[in-house]
Amino acid sequence: MLISGIDYSLNGPSICIFDGSKSFNFNNCQFYFLSPIKKYSTIFNKNIHGENFQDYDEECERYDTISDWAISKILGCEQVAIEDYAFNAQGRVFHIAENTGILKYKCYQNSIPVEVVSPSHIKKLASGKGNADKNLMYQSFVKETNVPIKDIISPNSSEIKSPVSDIVDSYYICKYLYNNIKI
Repeated sequence: MLISGIDYSLNGPSICIFDGSKSFNFNNCQFYFLSPIKKYSTIFNKNIHGENFQDYDEECERYDTISDWAISKILGCEQVAIEDYAFNAQGRVFHIAENTGILKYKCYQNSIPVEVVSPSHIKKLASGKGNADKNLMYQSFVKETNVPIKDIISPNSSEIKSPVSDIVDSYYICKYLYNNIKI
């Protein structure tokens, strides 16, 4: 059984796909992400794959290409989980909602069940704190997996940012779904 956790966004979506017949851990997951930064368009190791965004002329085309990319990765998954909207989100919240709505609709068209999970549930699963920041999420990830992905993906950066934070989030979204399916 393949399941997927999706950290979906306009600027750095990440997908974690897990083969449910194995034990849940980093090595049994495949990660895919999009980035506007060319240097991230590569395979970082056997299970982390980066790609660049496609060019677009208008926002609807952007949403369509991002959702097509996501669907191409999750086809074959029996269920996916996606992080719900943050209640305190600021900025382009309607654009984010439109983008996410298109992905949900394409999942529906492809008969892929979607579970929507609150950000606080994901943060609590990862760190024990429902309001964990990116640094605490990353620290929890490294402690659990023993994989310092920042050193693999962006070794020269002193801060935790996309795509590292997106991969961490997609991992815990997938783990949340896995734990709920097992229950």
